[in-house]
Amino acid sequence: MPIGVLESGHLRVAMVCDAGPDVGIGHVMRCLALGEELVGRGARVVMVADLARVPWAAEQVRRRGIEIEPDPGDVLAALLRLDPTSVVVDSYLLPASVYADLRERWPLLALTDGDPRGRVADLYLDQNLGAEASAWALPEGATHLGGLDYAQQRRDIVRQRPSAPRSAADEHSPLRVLAFFGGTDAFGVAPRVARLVARAGVAVELTVIAATPALAAEIADITAAPRQVIDVIGPTDNLAELVAEADVVLSAAGTSAWELFCLGAAVGFVCVADNQRDAYVRMDQDALAVGIATLAELDDDPEGVVVRLRGLLGDVRLRERLRAACWAKVDGRGAARVADALLALDREPSRPGPS
Repeated sequence: MPIGVLESGHLRVAMVCDAGPDVGIGHVMRCLALGEELVGRGARVVMVADLARVPWAAEQVRRRGIEIEPDPGDVLAALLRLDPTSVVVDSYLLPASVYADLRERWPLLALTDGDPRGRVADLYLDQNLGAEASAWALPEGATHLGGLDYAQQRRDIVRQRPSAPRSAADEHSPLRVLAFFGGTDAFGVAPRVARLVARAGVAVELTVIAATPALAAEIADITAAPRQVIDVIGPTDNLAELVAEADVVLSAAGTSAWELFCLGAAVGFVCVADNQRDAYVRMDQDALAVGIATLAELDDDPEGVVVRLRGLLGDVRLRERLRAACWAKVDGRGAARVADALLALDREPSRPGPS
């Protein structure tokens, strides 16, 4: 049920996020960090998102003291009911015209990946690698927060951040490898990568997080190579701990990338969406991670993928360099920096009533 009108006289932040089995929960997960930071500062936060079909994500939201307004289809009408003091939008689906309507009424923070493409806001957050150097045209008076200084890290991630990057001496034998590909894994990447790890033949203890029971069953049927163990688990609240214990992480090159950087992981990335491609290429070129494959390469060049996997799994010094480089890039304070900027917005919005 909708939560109704929030109390006046308090900070009331509404967060509008794309979510669902088809679009994934990346938008939700990167807003969680900002949401829990705002809750910790005394704000009441409500997320406007369709989370009914991703109950694990809904539980993550509620656990952080963030309320949920079921996605009504009409975002503006929902926000007029909620009467927030500011709005955060993380969406690829919301039309640019809606951003303009929202900005007329409330201070607006828009999360973007590159060019805002006509979406107007007071504050823009692009937490991607190299975004601090972007030169997109912005509305007059708007501010751009770009780069990994603003990468959103949930508190459970920051708590697991080591005081220094792990060294080669900290690794296990056989290697502990963790593989996960998002809260929904809409493209079924987990079993495809697990099969290729088996083909690589390197001695590993591979733990694969399966987003759905069907994917778990598919992974369970994979035959491990000699000296390999393949375990499959479901979505977990202990992801940060599993990353911290792993020697190698295999993951999608999306929102979770910056969490893995914060934790100082040695990562092999799979590019599963077009909006991940720039970061995927740059991370590989800058020696911050290994680009294992694009979706197409998983099917069209499996031998090439196996070669890249063997390179990552077989080179202890490479992994040590990756951990040090990633750990230095993300310090875990991005959510606090963005919260400071959001709460400092001082323009006085007009608030016409619903038409």
